[in-house]
Amino acid sequence: MERDAALRPGPSLAPEHDWPAAARVLHPVLRPAGTSGVDGRDLQVPSATALPSRPLISGGPVGLAIAYVIPGPGFGIFAGVEHLLSWNVGPAEAHAAAMSNLAAWSAGAPWVAEVSGDRRIVWSASGGGMDAARILLPEVRARLTDELGRAGRVLIGLPERDLLIAAGLVEGDDDFAALFAAYVAERSVDAEDPLDERTFELLDGELAPFAGVGPA
Repeated sequence: MERDAALRPGPSLAPEHDWPAAARVLHPVLRPAGTSGVDGRDLQVPSATALPSRPLISGGPVGLAIAYVIPGPGFGIFAGVEHLLSWNVGPAEAHAAAMSNLAAWSAGAPWVAEVSGDRRIVWSASGGGMDAARILLPEVRARLTDELGRAGRVLIGLPERDLLIAAGLVEGDDDFAALFAAYVAERSVDAEDPLDERTFELLDGELAPFAGVGPA
């Protein structure tokens, strides 16, 4: 028992308390529009207890929120201002570390592709909460644009935290656009951790609400 205890890292080395440890594992997750939290820019508070249990939140694309997770065995903890104070870092530094970890994970995470005639769908559903957040990465948006945008527009669905789905929309294929939108909405409604029912598209490399069929 004593030997096992000696092998475990002390509390000061746990990610909740130690910034070098947290910087290696902290990652962003997308949360639904309207998610409450604090942006962490005002850290001039007497103590972390001034903002109890409120997650650190950044503004994301198309009105979505970005939260930050400290992973643990079988669960994750949302980082809050109390963590920034414990780590002695600002929100920008925490965001940069989280995005770096997301990029490193995404570089090796798989994509699944399905082709049917002129229709091509690509999705990421690896689990762990980072799949939808991959859309935050410029290299992911560039890849999806390159793979799917040659035939027309690129549709994006983020129905739940563990799913990013993208499809190429060929001009005139209105039925496919409707099917894609219906799937995204239904998947979000049935999800355990829903994110957004809307359909988006990539315009000039950025995520935007889907403007409907016809010229973009």
